[in-house]
Amino acid sequence: MNPPAVTAPPVVAGGLFWKRRIVAPIAGQLRQGITPEKIALTVALGGVLSIFPILGATTILCAAAAFALRLNQPVIQLVNYFAYPAQLALLIPFYRIGETLFDHPHVPLSIPFLLGRFRESPGQFMRDFAMIGVQGIVVWALVAPLVAAVIYFALRPTLQTLARKIAPNP
Repeated sequence: MNPPAVTAPPVVAGGLFWKRRIVAPIAGQLRQGITPEKIALTVALGGVLSIFPILGATTILCAAAAFALRLNQPVIQLVNYFAYPAQLALLIPFYRIGETLFDHPHVPLSIPFLLGRFRESPGQFMRDFAMIGVQGIVVWALVAPLVAAVIYFALRPTLQTLARKIAPNP
């Protein structure tokens, strides 16, 4: 007679993904001796740098910050990768708040309009829309320190608890 089959409890696909792609790499860093504070700083900076309102700049910004502050490159780039939808969602709000802050008229930012303008003249396109980007960067620069602080101080206790759980017993 065969023994009854042992089955694992059902795992929600998102839960397995979260553990494998997020928790496991961070736990691995903690096992290697990276402090919870350093990981919290890496995630916080990666989070705010990844929503920088200029497409294509975040990977370089994250790499430069990680290099300059001796933070973990894979973790900061992982955060950058996962925050890409947030960057896309925040582009227009950053630009619109910048236009309002600097009292400039709202410029249409639809994809067909922007593509048409770019096709007409890439140089003129850059001149016409560069200020919108600069205004968005100013808004981001005003918001980023607060967001980084919130992420850091919210994440640090969780990482400290995780570090205690995975620390080898003496």
